[in-house]
Amino acid sequence: MMRIKKAVITAAARGERLYPVADTVQKAMLPVIDTDGLHKPVIQIIAEEAFSSGIEELCVVCAPGDGERYLKAFASLRDNLFHSFKGVDWAKKEAEKIDHLISRIQFAEQKEPLGYGHAVYCAREFVNNEPFLLLLGDYLYVSNLSQKSCVAQLIELASQENCSVSAVNPTIEHQIGRYGTLTGKQAPNQSGVYQIEQIIEKPSLSVAELELQTPGLRAGYYLCFFGMHVFTPAVFDILQKYIDQDGSNILLTPALQELAETETYLALEVKGNRYDLSRKHGLLRAQIALGLAGEAHGEILSTMVELLAEANSRTV
Repeated sequence: MMRIKKAVITAAARGERLYPVADTVQKAMLPVIDTDGLHKPVIQIIAEEAFSSGIEELCVVCAPGDGERYLKAFASLRDNLFHSFKGVDWAKKEAEKIDHLISRIQFAEQKEPLGYGHAVYCAREFVNNEPFLLLLGDYLYVSNLSQKSCVAQLIELASQENCSVSAVNPTIEHQIGRYGTLTGKQAPNQSGVYQIEQIIEKPSLSVAELELQTPGLRAGYYLCFFGMHVFTPAVFDILQKYIDQDGSNILLTPALQELAETETYLALEVKGNRYDLSRKHGLLRAQIALGLAGEAHGEILSTMVELLAEANSRTV
């Protein structure tokens, strides 16, 4: 059984769509209230989901100089928890979580913005020829399963099948231009698992209708990447080839198409939802979803009802 102990989080982009805040704060450090009711930086929420699923080491692929900024920010958060909430149990536990994160995190700089595939390749030395989990630094995930996170669902299948697995979500056709989209054959006796055959990055609907229809999905829906993957280290050899050929804009999707042609590569319909923080209202949508999935469920529902009532009264 394949054991996945390492995770890579890509966070090198500067977050132009979150202007002006991302000019002064890395977007992965934006604060969000987690399901436990505590304010945390986005990247801490991502990391804690990985740790809870068996990951032992993290590597953040970042822009030059950002590694030191992350460490300083986390150290400051930890120290504030210790000094501002002396003796308070929740603050002590939170500070210990941040200490754990600091002790398990490394950084790999992407010195130039040469494409997402290049960003992933920057973690090759950290991965060191092992299977690894790949996550995005500006996506948050909410599982529909109370006892199993989205990452845990993905790692479970990858470990069982000893192969690369990408998480996917059935996505309505007018949204597929935002995502890598794929098709494949349903795996026998495994609901929601597909042997990947073809992947196209952000396809047009006309191309998707011709080449990416997947039997068994609802009409008008396609399998789109969810923003998390488990890869074997073979992906780095493929990326190396693309870098040697043309180092200017290395995409991940063509490398994944080649991976699907050379070894077993599965897609898993993850039971959960993804929230892209870089999209318009993405941070708001993620915060509402985390609130509804967490301890403040009732409070969030009440607030939403009040806001809708206020908005309705203004339009009458």
